[in-house]
Amino acid sequence: MEYSLRKDTEFARDVSVGLSGNNKFLSSKYFYDHKGDELFQKIMQLPEYYLTRKEFSILEEHHRCIMERILDFPEFNMVEMGAGDGLKTKILLEYLYNQKANFTYYPIDISGNVLKQLETSLHVSYPGIEVSPIVSNYKNALQDPLWNRKTKTLLLFLGANIGNFVWDDAVKVLRKIARSLQEGDMALIGFDFKKDPELILRAYDDSQGVTKDFNLNILTRINKELGGNFDLTKFKHWPVYNPVNGECRSYLVSLVEQEVTIEALKQRFKFKKAEAIHTEVSKKYDKDELLLLAEDSGFEVLENFEDCDGYFTDSLWRKK
Repeated sequence: MEYSLRKDTEFARDVSVGLSGNNKFLSSKYFYDHKGDELFQKIMQLPEYYLTRKEFSILEEHHRCIMERILDFPEFNMVEMGAGDGLKTKILLEYLYNQKANFTYYPIDISGNVLKQLETSLHVSYPGIEVSPIVSNYKNALQDPLWNRKTKTLLLFLGANIGNFVWDDAVKVLRKIARSLQEGDMALIGFDFKKDPELILRAYDDSQGVTKDFNLNILTRINKELGGNFDLTKFKHWPVYNPVNGECRSYLVSLVEQEVTIEALKQRFKFKKAEAIHTEVSKKYDKDELLLLAEDSGFEVLENFEDCDGYFTDSLWRKK
C-alpha cells in the first residue's frame, strides 16, 4: 500500500473534521503534494491565469525602487511566505546579488519538496547567497520566527496568497505578521484587484482543465495517503465569483448520491447529489480595502506598485 493509514496526522484530522459537517470543506493547503506542486507550476503558465504574469511584470519594472528602501540598511533579512519555486522572487534576489547586499533569504513553504528545488537553483544561479529554508505553515513560522529579529526585515507575501483568506482571517494573519516584525520593518504583499468577473472566473476554470485537476488532486491525495476510495469522475470542479465581496470560491460538487470510505479514519462519508465540498477562496481587493486592511493589522501603506492594466499590485507596507 502506498499510504500509511495514519490517522494521527494533521492532514487526517483536518479531513475528518472537514468532511463530517453539514457544510463540507477541505483546506487548500492540502493541494500541495508533489503532483499538486507540478500542477500549480502548469497553472502559472496558463493564458487565463494572469496573476503570475502581472506580478512578474511589476517586479521587473519596479524592483529597484522597491529594494532601495531595504538597501538603506547594512544587513537585513528577506523572509518570504509561500515561497514556492521563487520564480518572481529571483528578480529581487538577482538585483540584491548584483548589489552585493548583505542579507539572508528565508523562504517559507509547506512543501519541503519545492523548497529543496528552490535552494538548489539559488545556489547554482547566485552562489554565496545565504539561504535558510523553513518548512512550515504560516501560523507556526510566524509564531516562533527563526530569523534574527534584531536585524531589519523585508517580509514578502507575494502571489496574492493573502487572498486565500476571507477578510477577518486575513486581518488575523497580517496581525501575526506584524507581531513577528519590529517597528520600521517592511512587508511587500501581493493583491489581486477586483475586475471583470469573467476574467477572474477564467483564471480558476481554464480551458485545458489544469485547475480542475489541481482541485481534484486533494481527493487523489486522500486516496493515496489515507486509503480513501473517492471516484474523481463523480465530482465536478466548480468555481464561483461574487463581485460584491470579491471572493472567488472553488468547490468540488458531487454528481451523484454516494458514500466514500477513508480507511485510515475508519469513517464513511455520505454525499447527497449536488452536495459541495468547499476547497479554496481567492479574495480580490480594491484600493480602499488595502488601506483598511493595513490599518487594522498595524501597518501603513508606503506605495502600491501596479501593472500597466491595473489588474494586480505589490503593496509595500511598513510596520508601525
